Amino acid sequence: MEISHRDYLFSILHSFCSFLSLILSISMQIFIFFSNCHPLYHLIPTFLTLFCHHFLSPSATHLVDFSCLRPAKHLRVPIATLLEHFNLIKRSDKEGIAFMIKVITSSGIGEETYLPLALRLIPISPTHKDAIQESHMQLLPTLDELFAKTKVLPQEIDLLVVNCSGFCTSPSLSSIVVNHYNMRSDVKSYNISGMGCGAGIIGIDIAKRFLERRKAKSYALVVSIQILSTGWYDGKDSRKLLLNCLFRLGCSAVLLTNQGKTDTFQPKYRLVHLLRTQNAYDDQAYNSAILEEDDEGKTGFSVERYIGKAVADLVKSHLTLLAPIILPWEERFKYVVYCLLHKKYVPDFTKAIKHLCIPSSSQPLIKTVGKGLGFHENALEAVLATFHRYGNQSASSMLYQIAYLEGKKRVAKGDRVLLFGWGSGPKCNSLVLECVRDFESDLNGNPWGDCLHRYPACM
Repeated sequence: MEISHRDYLFSILHSFCSFLSLILSISMQIFIFFSNCHPLYHLIPTFLTLFCHHFLSPSATHLVDFSCLRPAKHLRVPIATLLEHFNLIKRSDKEGIAFMIKVITSSGIGEETYLPLALRLIPISPTHKDAIQESHMQLLPTLDELFAKTKVLPQEIDLLVVNCSGFCTSPSLSSIVVNHYNMRSDVKSYNISGMGCGAGIIGIDIAKRFLERRKAKSYALVVSIQILSTGWYDGKDSRKLLLNCLFRLGCSAVLLTNQGKTDTFQPKYRLVHLLRTQNAYDDQAYNSAILEEDDEGKTGFSVERYIGKAVADLVKSHLTLLAPIILPWEERFKYVVYCLLHKKYVPDFTKAIKHLCIPSSSQPLIKTVGKGLGFHENALEAVLATFHRYGNQSASSMLYQIAYLEGKKRVAKGDRVLLFGWGSGPKCNSLVLECVRDFESDLNGNPWGDCLHRYPACM
């Protein structure tokens, strides 16, 4: 688990102060008892304990609302159009075309995914300017919708985190947001890249650590975006062609706060658990998915054949830490008994989690991970539908899945949702959200508003 020295020292200080306040309260109770003081004096240690607990305990983090981009219809690329495009731009690479056709037709991706205009030219030659235009095209409508939903002004934001896996510009994407919305001069802004499909949870972790140390009402904004214009691989290495086939446009924004119900809003979810692990120390795992140049000097993201084993080992080690945190006691007891009997037992995560959201990578990988967590294919409907409708949108895809569940009215008060993401490094991140209120989903502000009625039948 990734814990900074500062966080470690803070946790030690918090534990020491809590212990000190407990000892002080007990000592005062003993002194008052043997001094035969008036009974009202016994309330003083109680008030002291409650006072210390209020000011020493971290603030709870709540998810107010979120928004997801629905790209413009003219950016839609049906599979037949995409395959024709591949043939036109890669006539000399018959093996590469055959590989991409095989991946696309067997992945389960649908006919309504989106690509930016820069990747629809012949020949494809995206520039830095194209990537900047693509970022504006995705960031601004997504944030406009979120601010309109929550009635929170951009000037009220205290922390901004923007993540994008494959594009890092200067000024940063976070600076673009601050500039466009004229945010305050003291807003804390972070820009992270190269963190893969689990980067959205990393951004929420940064926001959580910021909010839980503040007692005054504060807001944090976490944005996940997928920029494709500069990520296209135009070479012949099949290991680098996979991203061309599966990744599509996508952007999401999440508003977090350290306040519960107020006069102006009531959050949808409460952050219950957040865990981060990584296997970057393992050389083979580290090189299983990496951005590099091919023999012709063309840059692309290589996905090695042994990545399945690397992901399996990563998920297994992560679940070993996650299971004791979220599983009910009966599942933990079963696990201990089976271990003592030297038998294999896979805990049933459905006993602790109602809904599962994972990166929408491809149908085979989605079903494999879901099965490993004990979720049947029916429970993976939101993930499979997201991949079919929008493709792989990296870190933002898990918010599209929650939007799908809300649109289908399957999320109720008390339900727990597990966001389980992994990315290059490799690293694995999990976030457990608990729904804190019942709400009616507004399909006008939902990315599934125009097509929800067709799912899951159209898959």
